[in-house]
Order: sequence, then C-alpha cells, then structure tokens
Amino acid sequence: MSDVFTLRGPVKKDRPEPAKRSVVRKSVTGQELGAVALEPTIFGLEPNMAVMHQVVKAQLAAKRAGTQSTKTRKQVSGGGRKPFNQKGTGGARQGTIRAPHYPGGGIALGPKPRKYDQKTPKKMIRLALYSALSDRAALERVALIDSFAAWTAPKTKDAVSSLSALGLSGKVLVVLGRDDSVAFHSFRNLENVKTIDAGEVNAYDVLDADWVLYTDATLPTVKEIK
Repeated sequence: MSDVFTLRGPVKKDRPEPAKRSVVRKSVTGQELGAVALEPTIFGLEPNMAVMHQVVKAQLAAKRAGTQSTKTRKQVSGGGRKPFNQKGTGGARQGTIRAPHYPGGGIALGPKPRKYDQKTPKKMIRLALYSALSDRAALERVALIDSFAAWTAPKTKDAVSSLSALGLSGKVLVVLGRDDSVAFHSFRNLENVKTIDAGEVNAYDVLDADWVLYTDATLPTVKEIK
C-alpha cells in the first residue's frame, strides 16, 4: 500500500477585524457634545510593530544633515617636503608629515558628506501611520473637539486653559487645518505642544505624543484611504 502525501502551501494568517472605537467629542472649553465613532480602518487596526519601526527609522534618518566631513592627507595643509632622508636614520621611510599616523595629519577613511535617506513605499508609510493612530486610540489617547472658531485672537492663555479643560497632559500633538492660524499662534509657545498640518501627520509625531488632538475638520475618515 503506497503512502499518499498531501502538499499544502503556507497558510496566510487571517488578519483580525478592525476594532470599533469611539471618542467623546467636546468643545474647546471642555463641554461634552456627544460620542463620535472613529474610522475602524484607521483607528482600529492591530499595530504593525515591524512596519512602524522601519518607517520611523527612515524618518529619523532623513532628518540627518549628513554634512560631516574630514580631511584626507592631501587636503591637510603643509607637509610639502620629505621630513627626513630616505636612508641612514634607522627609522621607517616617510614621505610627508601629513600622513594619517602623524599628529595633525589627514584622517584615513573618515566620514564624508552623504545622504541618509531611505526609500520607503507609500503603503508602508500609510500603514505605519494607521498603526500609530490605532495604538493611541486603543489607549484612549485620541481627543476630538468641534473647532477653534471660538478663538478670535491668538492667546497662549486660552491654549493652556483649553488643554486643562480637555484633560490633556504630557506631550500633545494638535492637528490643525489651513484655517486654524489663530490656534497655531496660540499653541506655538507651549513647550509640550506640537502643531502639525492635517496633511503632514506621520507615525513618528503620533508615537512621540501622549495625546493626539483633532478637530471635526481634521479628523481622518474613510476618504483618506482612497
């Protein structure tokens, strides 16, 4: 009787369904205005740690200036003549005192200007962002207000009072729209607050903040995926 072998390919792990989460919508003064459901495909994913690590690492690498530069032996001034005779000294022959092994000489294999940019696919960047937002939503660290329209003039005092009324402490990432210039100027003097345009939100800034504050106009929806 012959044995029968069944060949099976690798079984792809089923992805869990996005979790349904909500956030309490408030006014800029802290008054509750009801609950709002967050988009599950943005705020309800299981965070992909590997993708977040790779994307954040690429973001930090892109911030490096890469302007470091050392001089080689031919770029160091001086040392134009032979320091001593080739023979008769009992020591090794030397051609210039600007060789790397001399004090004040050139640097062998030293750093030169370079770019640290890493190519990252757009899908990975988006997945990293959604993973970071999902992580903050799971920790209930996403806040939502209706708007900053009540602020007519920039005042840091109003910004401090608003954060206190909303119960936001630690580092706060405030996501603003193009019409929120008053809010931008109100928050910009606060050390623990970073403002960012809605179109520039990224995984690093989200993970670096303890709270993410959205308005009705800047809260991402399913349209962001398309």
